Formats: sequence, structure tokens, C-alpha cells
Amino acid sequence: MRMTKAQWDELIAHAREEAPNECCGYARARDGAVDQVYRAENARKSPYGFAFGFEALQATNELEDEGWEVATYHSHPRSAAVPSQTDINLAQYPSWTWLIVSLEDEPHIRAWRIADGQVDEEQIEVT
Repeated sequence: MRMTKAQWDELIAHAREEAPNECCGYARARDGAVDQVYRAENARKSPYGFAFGFEALQATNELEDEGWEVATYHSHPRSAAVPSQTDINLAQYPSWTWLIVSLEDEPHIRAWRIADGQVDEEQIEVT
């Protein structure tokens, strides 16, 4: 996955603004490059998990229907940018990229593909 430095910074800024709760959002991409980032509201309003509301879920499905690649993101305010068991259990869209923003130590983002409980990391190129 490729994203600009501004997009990278936007995800980290969103995570910081929502801390100590997890933030969430999504991005549309084409050929592995993020085109646009969208903030979503964490319907759980929790430091321990996130849930997209109906509008965000509808929007991500519409993007996919329109031929866009979809990446979702959420933050781990106090832990590593590694999918939790809850993240793995909730990952119902194997074609999506799952971005996790960690605020632990130095803020950073990692990308994952999660399908049928299998977790594979993808590289992120910041341009």
C-alpha cells in the first residue's frame, strides 16, 4: 500500500485526537495507492475496540461496488500496531487492507490482510 506523508499524518492526527479511545476510518485506493482518507465515528467510543456506524459501513461497501480498493483504519492508543484477536475475529472483508495506527512509543502505522483468521502483513510505502 502506498500513501502520502499527509495521509499518514492524518491517520496519526485522528488517533491522537480520539485518544484514549480508538479512532476509526477508511480510505479508498486504486492500484495499491491511497486516493482519499475518510474519518468515521467509532460507534463504541471505547479505548478497547471500535465499530463503524451504518453510514461508514455503507460508504465502504459502495466504494468497493464502484471498483475502489478499500482500506480501513483504527488505532491502538496504548498497544502495538498488530491485530488483536478481536480485530481478527471482526475482519469480515478479506479484500480489504486493515491499517492499524499505534500511539505506543513513536506513533506508527502497519498494514494487514486478514482472511479466515490468517494474518499477513503488507508493506506501506510513504511517498
